[in-house]
Amino acid sequence: MSADLNTGMRGTGTREFILPDLGEGLTEAELISWKVEIGDEVHVDQMVVEVESAKSVVELPCPYAGRIVSLHAAAGDTVSAGQALLSVAEAESAAASASASADGSAGESSGANLIGYGTSEPKTRSTKKRSFGGKRTAVPDATSTVPPGAAPAVPTVIPDAPVQPPTEAQTPTEDSSKTAIGESATAAGEQVSPVSSPLVRKLAKDHGISAKHLPGSGPGGIVTRADVLAAIESGTAANVDAASAHVPAGTSRAGEPQSITERSATSAGAPSPVGRADRDTRTPITGLRKIVSERLTKSRQEIPEATIWLDVDATELLGTKRALEARTGERYSLLSLVARFVVAGLKKYPIINSSIDTAAGEIVTHGDINLGLAAQTPRGLMVPVVHGAGEMSLRQLRDSVSETVGKAASGRFDPSELSGGTFTLNNYGVFGVDGSAPIINLPEVAMLGLGRIKDRPWVVDGELTVRKVMYLSFVFDHRACDGQEPSEFLTFVADCIENPISLLPEL
Repeated sequence: MSADLNTGMRGTGTREFILPDLGEGLTEAELISWKVEIGDEVHVDQMVVEVESAKSVVELPCPYAGRIVSLHAAAGDTVSAGQALLSVAEAESAAASASASADGSAGESSGANLIGYGTSEPKTRSTKKRSFGGKRTAVPDATSTVPPGAAPAVPTVIPDAPVQPPTEAQTPTEDSSKTAIGESATAAGEQVSPVSSPLVRKLAKDHGISAKHLPGSGPGGIVTRADVLAAIESGTAANVDAASAHVPAGTSRAGEPQSITERSATSAGAPSPVGRADRDTRTPITGLRKIVSERLTKSRQEIPEATIWLDVDATELLGTKRALEARTGERYSLLSLVARFVVAGLKKYPIINSSIDTAAGEIVTHGDINLGLAAQTPRGLMVPVVHGAGEMSLRQLRDSVSETVGKAASGRFDPSELSGGTFTLNNYGVFGVDGSAPIINLPEVAMLGLGRIKDRPWVVDGELTVRKVMYLSFVFDHRACDGQEPSEFLTFVADCIENPISLLPEL
């Protein structure tokens, strides 16, 4: 990565806002949407972009004030931590403020500090807790800020082509280190492109491609992950023509200005048409889909799982639900009632509320019951967690389950809500199916699945009648237990569903 990206400076009076450290070991995110356009005036802490990581969707605030002169990625692009998102031309007063702060003068700091940001570097570093994407992180204090209303001293932006970045004539003086890199490569007789991260280099290497010899579509000709994916898709050889290695961002191969739409198509890695008969569509496995794929694959490969199931008469459960609602005047979902039975079962059979520590070679039986609820969201499969479910009353558990289900409609969960689960409940009956062989949510050791409730023939007191019947599917990790505890747990939950009053001795 070139020096100007590390410092956030592109040229005189121009700063680059890079994708900050997202925490949780995350190294990349997908750009969902821009909240600004080229030419817009922004102030410090203004939300400028929405990105989706493997854990959550967050809006990022800009740490600088000024005018947007270029956007370095388009919606749908995957950007890596440390990669430039946009360039801001700061106002003269802002630059003066930053300079004065460097000399020791104090100023107002940004109210939404990001990891690695702050409008100046203080002489004495203190830490304070700031919230970013739902995760509290210790970050250095900033000691100065940029007045949000300052008049910008920026290169002229062409009104009738707002989506184009500034041309060479419009851009302020380029960073000398960038020029030195280009001259050094030329003097050596071989031009190379800067590469944005070790992850990009590894991806290229794994496919037999030299990343530094690819034409880069990022700022300053940086080779991004999208460039490597495009090269893989098109079958580009490792020794790409060195003459095309340094193509500045925002320009075509012929040196013509390139629009953000054209760069979006390039970044998306769309393959060239092979023929009219080729009607296949390729979708990169990124973000949440990538994480889900890796976790489920690991679960199938690692866990010696076994599945058991029962068909259950849920007629009495439905009657209890109606009676409870009539008595209290409040609504109770079937899921919240079954969740209460599950919590009681986990207390009775604590080995089911465990996880496997493969590194230590130990079974960890958890003292707290943190109930995960598998949910299909617009972002994909997620398992938000109701923490402390074992200590909740039925009403408290109902409210927590209802709140969690409500959030699933948008898929916007705080990262803390997606971690720490000890057991997962999966209600796939909402999709109209009777049963499934669910995949265990690592590192947990079991999962209970609920099928749909349907009228079926059932024998009651020796006579055939029609009852409300559902199927329970239970999968468990044979490393943690044998068949006895899982069978007893499943039978306990089934008995509670068929005869809810049987739970009273457990309360």
